[in-house]
Amino acid sequence: MTNILYVLDDSPWFEWIQLDSTDSTNQFLKNYRPVSPKDMTLVTADFQTSGRGQTGNSWESESGANLLFSIKILPKEIEADRQFILSQAIALSIRDTLTTRAEGFSIKWPNDIYWHDKKVCGLLIENTLVGKHIESCIIGAGLNINQQTFRSQAPNPVSLRQITGQKFETVFILAEIIKRFKDYLRDIQTGKADEIARHYKDALYRGHGFYPYEDEKGDFEAEIRDVEPAGHLVLMRRDGTIRRYAFKEVKFLIPSDRQTPLAL
Repeated sequence: MTNILYVLDDSPWFEWIQLDSTDSTNQFLKNYRPVSPKDMTLVTADFQTSGRGQTGNSWESESGANLLFSIKILPKEIEADRQFILSQAIALSIRDTLTTRAEGFSIKWPNDIYWHDKKVCGLLIENTLVGKHIESCIIGAGLNINQQTFRSQAPNPVSLRQITGQKFETVFILAEIIKRFKDYLRDIQTGKADEIARHYKDALYRGHGFYPYEDEKGDFEAEIRDVEPAGHLVLMRRDGTIRRYAFKEVKFLIPSDRQTPLAL
């Protein structure tokens, strides 16, 4: 049974709920019915029994070692066809925060956070649309902070502690992520979405040069030419052929130097 340790509500628009354990922080927020809705609701958990990634993928996290959280916002001023800007904003918030602690972090399209060829953070973003606008957005994140051993089947996880050799207080990293995310939301509201998009492109994993990919026709090499406002990835092959891909239509072929499968 979920145990709510405490609710931190130090401003009228923000609520923070901390859990010992839950099946999924995203699912918790879907079911949560506050007395008065907040502009932003943050849920953190020490452990998730059914954490999910994109399209149902699961991820491993040692209890209390990492950051497992979801944020619910009500960005009703953002049109449905611009929803990818929220994905860019949270990915940048996490990547920027990690970059203050080590070098080598990037955003693997659409929103995973990588350190070189290893995955340090996975995101799951679920929007509820009403007409042409977003009614609510729930963003779930699993960020590897202090875990040192991974045992599941994903090939390339890494934690901030493995990268730096240091142990971190997760709450301070979380606070910085939330502050940056609030700043990016303010930028969106004040018409600076184009600046966010440029920053996102500059932070992309494999943002320059040709690399191996795979689509329904097989393996090929290409370079990233653009990420469109709706989130499509535009790749150019060596022969100059250009194609745009939606999420899950193309796979990054990434080498793994680990013999024992690890995971996020």
